[in-house]
Amino acid sequence: GPQPSISNSEGDLLFLLDSSGSVSYYEFSRVKAFMWDLVQPFTFGPKDVQTSIIHISTTPTMEFPFDRYLSSGTLQQAIRDTQQLMGDTNTGKALSYAKELFFSDEAGARPDVPKVLVWVTDGFSTDDISEPMQLLKDMGVTVFIVSTGRGNYLELSAAASQPPEKHLHFVDVDDLPIITKELRDAILDVIQANQLHAVDITSSSFRLMWPKLLSQETGYYTLEYAPTDDLARKRTNQVSGAHTSLVLSNLAPETTYEVALIPESNVHYFPPQTTRVTTLAEEISPVQVLISESGPHGFHVSWAPTLDSVIGYQILYGPLPGNSVKLLEVDGKHNSTVVENLAPNTTYLVTVTAIYKSGKEKSLSAKACTQEEGSKVRHLRFEDMGPNTLKASWDSADGKVLGYRVRCRRQTGPSSVISVSPQIHSVLLTDLASGTTNKVCVKPMYKNQPGKGLCRMVHMQP
Repeated sequence: GPQPSISNSEGDLLFLLDSSGSVSYYEFSRVKAFMWDLVQPFTFGPKDVQTSIIHISTTPTMEFPFDRYLSSGTLQQAIRDTQQLMGDTNTGKALSYAKELFFSDEAGARPDVPKVLVWVTDGFSTDDISEPMQLLKDMGVTVFIVSTGRGNYLELSAAASQPPEKHLHFVDVDDLPIITKELRDAILDVIQANQLHAVDITSSSFRLMWPKLLSQETGYYTLEYAPTDDLARKRTNQVSGAHTSLVLSNLAPETTYEVALIPESNVHYFPPQTTRVTTLAEEISPVQVLISESGPHGFHVSWAPTLDSVIGYQILYGPLPGNSVKLLEVDGKHNSTVVENLAPNTTYLVTVTAIYKSGKEKSLSAKACTQEEGSKVRHLRFEDMGPNTLKASWDSADGKVLGYRVRCRRQTGPSSVISVSPQIHSVLLTDLASGTTNKVCVKPMYKNQPGKGLCRMVHMQP
């Protein structure tokens, strides 16, 4: 689905794309889709993220320079239009070429911005990668490696930036989406390290993080924030110079906020940092209501999800048909309750309503049935009726039984289900192999739902 936009992230991101003949057309197309999913939420531009692609082939080739595509639409189309070159897997040559590109004005690279290399490989290279990769890392490039094949772990973990558990991924080409968010977050850690940025964004809050500029002794920070479409509603927070993060809460959902961090130093001047953050849409609760553990006089009601923005739940329940309704109130931290003192063999309408801190309410209903009083089969017995045949008999269940269902799960051979009328309290079970243990269950059937079944294991003597 669409990702929330990530702005105020400045860096040059280079993809090293295995375009050689060792990669199938299908794998190449899956990797292109992965590349786009990875960068889709970024904001592109001369003050944001810039992206380029180098093909690994017999000769390294640049698909496009960093500064050519500075919008999501044009970059997405450029990635789609990227064609596989085939040829040899000369990764070492491509890495040497990447070192030139990362620091080249002609390629649109920028000085003084974080450099990130993402190498997607099937784990195979025809030339040496260790020396050119080390040169890249020595020049400050952060290297992430995604291996979709059987690459040598020791070789690749030495090539990736440290620690390898954060910078190296082994994943099947069809499972690339599994690592997309984790890899994107790790890239963000690199390109946002010296910027004011937001993490943990929800419908009503986000956490601001910034580099350590001050200390407790040298000053404090002033944070100002306001909705983009109503800057007059500006709010201000102050925190000591020891802080590098702050959670802003009680925000409106689906709203873009302008945020400014102003370092107030008594030693040096630090320019204000700004960012723009959009809160998520408000989640809806409940989206699911479940009825379980039904008995003659009660049942268990649970719902999901539970959200921090919900202060409490109201559970309304009453018999159908009818207009008598009762109310239960449950704290917003809980997601279940037990409804008791109900009439047996009755259908109830249960409505769960979430009360939000904003005053909004969301409801969802479900039907629930109580069981017959004593609606359980008793005294299941077996009688040997000859080779491979048993007679199962039981005492009748209470209430208005519409019939009985007898299920036999054989240790060998197919399972079977027999339905009989309410007057019948025994059945013949055939084709039970000697020396086997079989499971027999008898369950009474009522108008609204089945009653409780009784099960027994029965062993056939050789």
